[in-house]
Amino acid sequence: MTDATEFRAVPTTALADLLGRGQVMDIGIRPLWGPHGRVAGPAFTVSCPPGDNLMLHAAIHRAEPGSVVVVESGDLDWALAGGNVCAVAQRRGVAAFVLDGLIRDLAEVRQARFPVFARGVIPIPGAKSVVRPLGEPVTCGGVRVEAGDIVVADEEGVVSVPAARGAEVLTAARAKLAKEAGESLDAWEAAHRARIDKILAERGFEG
Repeated sequence: MTDATEFRAVPTTALADLLGRGQVMDIGIRPLWGPHGRVAGPAFTVSCPPGDNLMLHAAIHRAEPGSVVVVESGDLDWALAGGNVCAVAQRRGVAAFVLDGLIRDLAEVRQARFPVFARGVIPIPGAKSVVRPLGEPVTCGGVRVEAGDIVVADEEGVVSVPAARGAEVLTAARAKLAKEAGESLDAWEAAHRARIDKILAERGFEG
């Protein structure tokens, strides 16, 4: 099994090039403070209905150290978590939150330097009443995420790597990065111009 922490050295841009749009969360799932380093870890999946955050609050006591807690919610009216929830998650070794929703107490979270990728901030908390299973497949930022998938998040966005493809994608990403590192800007520019000019010519551009 691939060690998810190895993906900390892989930018989300490289993963997006390899995996395509379907594994990249939408632009609403953004880092709420920064800069901070890239995070990567196995997904611990949580589903919360709009207005309720019970299962995220349960998850922080159950997620394994190093995991990225990924929450399906889609709620833009109530906070899923606040400063204390983030602090406990951080103390227990959770790598980050990736939330299809909102948090509060951003100043506390920023001061603690706990990475949170979410849709924004709102000061009012949700209720705690709805029980749902943990570890089930969820949809976050338009991407289906299963427990154990490798979630990589940085200032460019959030990508989910299917667990079954982890080793393959990591190998391909390393090869891509090594190739790019060995290419000068002059060489890249020449190859880029040749490729673009070829496409333009094929499409009848004469400028």
